[in-house]
Amino acid sequence: MSAMLPPGAWLGVLGGGQLGRMFCQAAQALGYRVAVLDPAESCPAGMVADEHIRAAYDDADGLDRLAQRCAAVTTEFENVPADSLHRLARTRTATPSGNAVAVAQDRLAEKNYIQAAGVPVAPHAAIRSAADVQACPGELFPGILKTVRFGYDGKGQVRVASRDEARQAFEALRGVPCILEALQPLDYEISVVVARDLRGRAVSYAPSRNTHRDGILALSVADGSVPEGIANLARGHALSLADHLDYHGVLCVEFFVLRDGRVLANEMAPRPHNSGHYTQDGCLVSQFEQQARIMAGLPLGETAMLRPAAMLNLLGDLWFDAQGRQREPDWAGVLDVPGTRLHLYAKSEARRGRKMGHVNILGADAAQLRERIARVSAVLGLPHA
Repeated sequence: MSAMLPPGAWLGVLGGGQLGRMFCQAAQALGYRVAVLDPAESCPAGMVADEHIRAAYDDADGLDRLAQRCAAVTTEFENVPADSLHRLARTRTATPSGNAVAVAQDRLAEKNYIQAAGVPVAPHAAIRSAADVQACPGELFPGILKTVRFGYDGKGQVRVASRDEARQAFEALRGVPCILEALQPLDYEISVVVARDLRGRAVSYAPSRNTHRDGILALSVADGSVPEGIANLARGHALSLADHLDYHGVLCVEFFVLRDGRVLANEMAPRPHNSGHYTQDGCLVSQFEQQARIMAGLPLGETAMLRPAAMLNLLGDLWFDAQGRQREPDWAGVLDVPGTRLHLYAKSEARRGRKMGHVNILGADAAQLRERIARVSAVLGLPHA
């Protein structure tokens, strides 16, 4: 694509979930129309898109219809078939590329790319058979055995203290290809969102400090509490990885910060990310607007923080009381806390562990932000990190 797409042009997205929904809203605010391809009859993005193409992600006719409608396409989740992006890229701008998505779909390939970019990772080994478990170095124990493909939100991961436990876990995972990573002396986890355009220009957002519960991101805080040296190192690593991949689009890189101050890359997501939702209200230009700007050939936006910000994830568990009866959370109580903005995804059914929305919380400084996070958490009955 050599020229800017004018407002009124069509942008396409593979996937109808909440990330696609928020992309639609950001692109439409810039004056663009959006077509969503998703097989579901009703989906969060399809509800707000200008057109919903109901088709499987690998359906040739559906992909061709999307390409005929849209000058540029993207994806809202990493498990979209890479071949679908390759097909679209024959005639349209695809951000990210199928090659970049394929790397993120394979934890071993991902580790290799990260290391090739000069970014350190935890010691690890490929586990494709019981013999690989027997042969792997003892320094990998205790560790985490992860499936190479289709793991997210803590799924497909088992902590193992010994070689015997690793063998048992490998069998429980039905012998699919895995990666064994050595557990690290973790202090905390951070992530960095990067936006890189079609000409190779890139910007990064301030790192968010992340808290997980049961393998799912619960809270992301961007309040300047990450030391400047660590923040700059992580942002530099994320930008180096985007350059090494020749990545175009929005990319999130998650990092472990160890107790000795080392920063190790954990994994990457070739799309906007939960930990970057704070940019919707804490920055002038959100991660979703950056995604649309890149597709349309517009200049990248500013990434500086307007105010300290946090994102509190809202899972379907909140829709059930202690007795398991369904009820609506106290949204009025949430919005009564100053500096809060509620983002719900319009999903038809609340289920435990299902991402239903998030609350962005702003404060004048880190102390006020923490106080407001505690107040919102108390209203919702959530533990406060």
